[in-house]
Amino acid sequence: MVKRILDLLLGIIGLILTSPVWLYVIIRIKSEDHGPVFFIQERVGRNGQIFRMYKFRSMVVGAEQKGLGVFVSTDDERITKIGKLIRKTSIDELPQLINVLKGEMSIVGPRPTLEYQVKRYNEEQKRRLLVKPGMTGWAQINGRNNMTWPEKIELDLWYVDHWSIGLDLKIIGRTIILVIKRKGIYAEEGIIVDEISRID
Repeated sequence: MVKRILDLLLGIIGLILTSPVWLYVIIRIKSEDHGPVFFIQERVGRNGQIFRMYKFRSMVVGAEQKGLGVFVSTDDERITKIGKLIRKTSIDELPQLINVLKGEMSIVGPRPTLEYQVKRYNEEQKRRLLVKPGMTGWAQINGRNNMTWPEKIELDLWYVDHWSIGLDLKIIGRTIILVIKRKGIYAEEGIIVDEISRID
């Protein structure tokens, strides 16, 4: 209950404070190629429930059928002009505040996974689904895209076992610092290796 109240409070405040950013990004996306504003994808939430996760679209329409397919490089030509900005600043994640207010996500938690990935979980890894997925999480502030998929799951399981409001506030604080420093978005070789959100 306390976590839900915190999510609602931070979600509402977040929407209010970032509303000018939303307006700017929406205008830029629509004026650049007239495509949809949001990238919407089905993800797996708490207890295996499927929900539709929102992001600002940062790539050309049909990007998964072009170039590197589902992978994204630092100089990927499929990334739009406004897309480069919102990816570097993580602004593309802002629409997930809608998912938070709807109760499908939390501000903090394991990043929401794709259904085919969940099907590969062993019994221990399935415990990752005991909490709501989050906009940011323990794995994201401890390596983000420079870790392997199993390493991220281990960190997510640690979060499940050690969750507290204090830990959530710590993660939020460190996330803000990482976003400001723009660290952890790409792996060392310049290609996003995060199978959770490889393309958007």
